[in-house]
Amino acid sequence: MRKVVERESNKTYYRVLHLPIWLWVFFILPGNLTYALYLHGPDGRHAIWLAIVCVVCAWRGFLGRLPGVEPAPYVTHYGMHQPNLPYRVVCYTAAWIGILVPFTLNLIGLVIAAFTGGWIMAYLYARLYYPLALAVVLATWLDWTPRARRSTINEGAEKAWFYVGIWTVVPSQVAVWGAWRLGGELGLNPPALGRFRFSVFIIVVAVFFFLGLKEKLPRTARHHLTRVGNRDREITERVISD
Repeated sequence: MRKVVERESNKTYYRVLHLPIWLWVFFILPGNLTYALYLHGPDGRHAIWLAIVCVVCAWRGFLGRLPGVEPAPYVTHYGMHQPNLPYRVVCYTAAWIGILVPFTLNLIGLVIAAFTGGWIMAYLYARLYYPLALAVVLATWLDWTPRARRSTINEGAEKAWFYVGIWTVVPSQVAVWGAWRLGGELGLNPPALGRFRFSVFIIVVAVFFFLGLKEKLPRTARHHLTRVGNRDREITERVISD
């Protein structure tokens, strides 16, 4: 067991700065609205959904029921067993949906575009977004989703993998958008543009995933619990009960 948080409470600015993160996570959760936003810009549906998200997140944040917005840190030790709180499970499941599902759809779309020159992202979002989102929810139910598992005992490794996902996905999505803009300026035909975007995507993904795997990026250092049978779990449970 390793103590990683010394403070007894979260400062107000720390809590406030975490709130926009969860506003964004839940705002982009409906895949059809998010794709329409990127394709055509905001409309009335986005305004209504954003208002709902702001009200709910402000309410939950005021109650201290969003990760990072709590009055005090919940996870203070790596390797200490304590039950994961329901709001953490919901929030990190939503975050993983935002990380993995658009990334997967972009990967599928880029592979198809590289071979055919066709761009079918609208079809992919319409047909696959919600089944893939449900797959992430199922993984949480099966206790597989990092940071959304029933116990926080492996938070030291799960937090790192969460940030590996963020570091891998966000730059690759930005790079693909940049490749699309640059490819248009270069006058590439659809198949060549598809191959160009796919190449940029794979290169950026490979670089950032490798750096995350080697723990070279912020918050990607993994702390694993060393167990001898069930002894570590028994010790940490005793600490909680006391």
